[in-house]
Amino acid sequence: MNDSFMKEKPILPLFISMALPMVISMLVNSLYNIVDSFFVAQINEQAMTALSLVYPVQNLINAVAIGYGVGISAVISIFLGEENHEKANITATQGLLFAIIHGFTITILSIAVMPAFLNVFTNDETVIEYGTQYSVIVFSFSTVIMAGLSFEKIFQSVGKMKVTMIGLLCGCISNIILDPLLIWGIGIFPEMGISGAALATGIGQVITLLIYLVIYKIRPLPVKIKRPYLSPDKQIILRLYGIGVPAILNLALPSLLISCLNSILSAYSQSYVLILGVYYKLQTFIYLPANGIVQGMRPLIGYNFGAGEFHRVKRIYSTALCMSCGMMVLGTVVCLVAPEQLMSLFTHNQETVLYGKTALRIISAGFIVSAISVTSSGALEGLGKGIQSLVISLFRYVIIILPCAYILCFFTGPTGVWTAFAITEITTGIISIVIYKKAVRLK
Repeated sequence: MNDSFMKEKPILPLFISMALPMVISMLVNSLYNIVDSFFVAQINEQAMTALSLVYPVQNLINAVAIGYGVGISAVISIFLGEENHEKANITATQGLLFAIIHGFTITILSIAVMPAFLNVFTNDETVIEYGTQYSVIVFSFSTVIMAGLSFEKIFQSVGKMKVTMIGLLCGCISNIILDPLLIWGIGIFPEMGISGAALATGIGQVITLLIYLVIYKIRPLPVKIKRPYLSPDKQIILRLYGIGVPAILNLALPSLLISCLNSILSAYSQSYVLILGVYYKLQTFIYLPANGIVQGMRPLIGYNFGAGEFHRVKRIYSTALCMSCGMMVLGTVVCLVAPEQLMSLFTHNQETVLYGKTALRIISAGFIVSAISVTSSGALEGLGKGIQSLVISLFRYVIIILPCAYILCFFTGPTGVWTAFAITEITTGIISIVIYKKAVRLK
């Protein structure tokens, strides 16, 4: 198969063809996150609080899967740009192998630590019980997540965005359909409560992986996964982890941030923990589509960089930045116009809705400028510059926001946490421009 279209096709139609399927799939995925939380919230507020507390660990597992997959995709794209198909095959095969190993390891560790993790943030036995029930089931599918996301990134690395769109859509839609059936036991399905929500999530992930496996078998790819390529290649393995580990940390840092902010907010009220959890569910509807744009950009920018098409690299970055800004403008408008309605989807407590309304309006002040850091970080990953991407994320999720949140809370209470989000996005946007320009000196 000829993959040179990535350096020959005009930038805008090429970018749209690569990014649009991912934006659509990410929109559906973010809709699933909101619908899933909506159904859990109907059980009771304690169930929703449990989901909010489990979310950081769930996000950490996804971070490992997606981050390592970013390493696989970036290395394959660069090798294809260099027309080194043998190395691309080795990367795909060994990348998938190590992803499966990661999955088995994470399943054991995550299930083991969850009871102690939940006890750190709450003394409510019902919340702990809900959280444990949900996490045991959902984390049992970690290997499926790892394998599925590795295949997703392999397809993306060769420009097969429609395949990943189909896989993600089928998994998410299955998930949405199964949620109410398994939570409340509709028809032939057993009533499982919050455990049903976890099982629906796992089944959706299995469906996505099966679709990838079927399509890989019936449709040829420019890269092959074969047993002869399993012989360890130290240089490629180091390169995979050199990009993958910083990408994992980039994605895992929000889990650290949420846990730290939960510890601050829980000192005031469990309602604020719920509000933070709801915000992170809602913000996926904004940031996941932006992430879809970045996913469309990564293989293009990596391939063209490997092929020496530096002028196209610049234009691809600019196009992605403009599209991400547009997505963030839309998200800002929604949060400013309808914050009360959004919060009401997840809680019927009017006091919580009122506090959440204020939180959403304050946090949304940083959405538009955050497009700079999101796009720059993704572009650096696609170019194989994982460390520089990690530095941006450290500023965004640790170095600026945590001190700001702690200090502002002394003066304004929980509102200080929401204000810290906006301050951080503006500051990190400026820092991102400097880091990107220094790291990527193109001809």
